[in-house]
Amino acid sequence: MRLPPARYLLQRIIFAGVTVLVLVSVVFVLVRLTPGGPFDGERQLPEAVEKNLRAAYHLDEPILQQYLRYLSSLLTGDLGPSFRSKDFTVNELIAAGLPTSATLGLLAMTFALISGVTIGTFAGLHPDSWTDRLLMALNNLNLATPTLITAPLLVLLFAVMLSWLPAGGADGWLHFLLPAIALALPFSGAIARLCRGSVVDTLLADHLRTARAKGLGRTQLVMRHVLPLSLLPVLSYLGPASAALLTGSVVVEQIFAMPGIGRYFVEGALNNDYTLVMGVVVVYSAFIASLNLLVDLAYAWLDPRLVIAQ
Repeated sequence: MRLPPARYLLQRIIFAGVTVLVLVSVVFVLVRLTPGGPFDGERQLPEAVEKNLRAAYHLDEPILQQYLRYLSSLLTGDLGPSFRSKDFTVNELIAAGLPTSATLGLLAMTFALISGVTIGTFAGLHPDSWTDRLLMALNNLNLATPTLITAPLLVLLFAVMLSWLPAGGADGWLHFLLPAIALALPFSGAIARLCRGSVVDTLLADHLRTARAKGLGRTQLVMRHVLPLSLLPVLSYLGPASAALLTGSVVVEQIFAMPGIGRYFVEGALNNDYTLVMGVVVVYSAFIASLNLLVDLAYAWLDPRLVIAQ
């Protein structure tokens, strides 16, 4: 296996950059088409005051000029001021919530990968056995149960009834266990199903029969030949899974009262805080694009035929 060539790497980087630009552009237009404005509240501001506020934040300019101004600031890393939290910039708000969200996402993805690959590989190595049927039945139940249900059930069982783990907050590593498990369960199920099917197909390949005929041990056979090929569908799934995981983290952070950037996204959307919503979208989209880029490179490294085909 060789590293992918520079041309392939450049193509994927350009594609990731264009994807982020398109997403940011679409969201920029949509938030400004939303009814209401960032200065709407229970008490309506005097017309002169609202006019001055709009001028101060350049909201009185044509939307194209606002868009170009925002892109110019974005290139310097400035996400702008928050319209509602006037004492903080969007950079400061996201910097405060990002460690919590990043820790939660990393733990959830790690748990999903380890448990999903382990369960899928074990079931695939014993196809049509009672163990395989039991694991896949539990796995399908896991896939059918949304996080909105599993998260409160985990809180009820482990925090309320057993008092083993805290029910919310982010004051220590124990506070992350229940949210990470609740967030990871559906993704673990999907990864296990993908891995199980891929292992079964790989075991039927001709080169696996040849390796068995040469007397290669079972452990070496699995580690050197089965797993590298079986992980290709899992790698392809990691891109969309990361997007779904980030979306789900917004719900999980709300249920477990965690101070992550998902909370700011919800607050910004409810209050028409344009810059705060845009800031969260920029961070999320950049992260997803970067992860997709890494997945593409890992896929090309494991299967060089992908690079040759292009």
